[in-house]
Amino acid sequence: MIERTIYKIQQDPARTPAAWLAADPRQLNGEAADVRWLDPRRLGQAPALPEAVRAALPCGGVTGVNTRHPRWERALEFVTPRPGKKRVHLLAVGDVGGTLLTALKLEGAGIISAIGIHDLNANAVARWVMEMGQICACPPYYTALPEVEAVSSENLFDCDVFIFAATKSIPPVGSGVKDVRMAQLEANRPLAESFARQAREADFRGLFAVLSDPVDPLCRAVWRASNTGPGGELDYLGLLPEQVQGFGLGVMSARAAYFAKQDPRFASFFTEGRAFGPHGQGLVVANSIRHYDDALSRELTQLTLEANLRIRDLGFKPYVAPAISSGALQLLLALRGEWHCSSAPLGGIWFGCLNRFGCYGLEIETLELPETLFARLRETERALREIS
Repeated sequence: MIERTIYKIQQDPARTPAAWLAADPRQLNGEAADVRWLDPRRLGQAPALPEAVRAALPCGGVTGVNTRHPRWERALEFVTPRPGKKRVHLLAVGDVGGTLLTALKLEGAGIISAIGIHDLNANAVARWVMEMGQICACPPYYTALPEVEAVSSENLFDCDVFIFAATKSIPPVGSGVKDVRMAQLEANRPLAESFARQAREADFRGLFAVLSDPVDPLCRAVWRASNTGPGGELDYLGLLPEQVQGFGLGVMSARAAYFAKQDPRFASFFTEGRAFGPHGQGLVVANSIRHYDDALSRELTQLTLEANLRIRDLGFKPYVAPAISSGALQLLLALRGEWHCSSAPLGGIWFGCLNRFGCYGLEIETLELPETLFARLRETERALREIS
């Protein structure tokens, strides 16, 4: 491992992560983070950097630090893929939470030490503790999988990862609601904000993962609530921006791949495609970065957006694929320090993209994006900013 080189800048702490791995020198020019970080060519000229910084950049060893953030020194300590297994706490074991829990139990042996669960329904907690306790491999591997146990509300943040999968209201199947996720915002936001304030009170230093819909606006609400002082002002003494991630994009990428399997016109998505933006309206699917076709990409985007409606047309709630593709699989990748689909902080909003946690900070994937595709990302960025 190369030695970390720190480069300090001063920027609005509401618009820039407290610390990040600089994938490009232009991410150190002092401008607020936004979707241009996905294609740093659009950030203008690279700043004049000290020789040590310029030498460390190609090796991926430069951490940018926003020293206007009052907790920038703590940000240097926030490294998700640190050695050792992680303790994970899950709030709510409903349809999504229960499916997520099952997948984490089965796939998390190498990275998760234990999973604590909490729900207002005590019987649901007892049921899942027993069910998960009766899942194990054949002898002598009875203890190979992470244990699942009940956790009290007072101890919710005694963990490395807190997963918010609670929901207060889901429009029923057949309700006619077209954008179910946004219909949930007003119901779920106060609930998410209450646990964000609890995270602040607990001085939580782990990852706050949001799975409830709408993922991206709820991430923003969580961050703001945790950083709002007693007088109602932003004091930035709560969760770091990079401590909050939304896990909703994974299933959108998986749904695009599903349709690419059905239609050879979309086959390039497997090797060259990407999904960006929110888990819902505003999603941008690119059939290919290198050979972008706007018409094909918009068609694939629409198919992806409507995939959940096809499940609802069959009379079922579409929660299995989101819980596994967005939740369990992406979260495990994140904890291992690997590239994963999630919503990361970009300029005061949370924007879905490929990113990873490393020893030098959060890294956003950078690409050379076609102008037409970048224009779509800008449009999504504007729409996300308009959501209060």
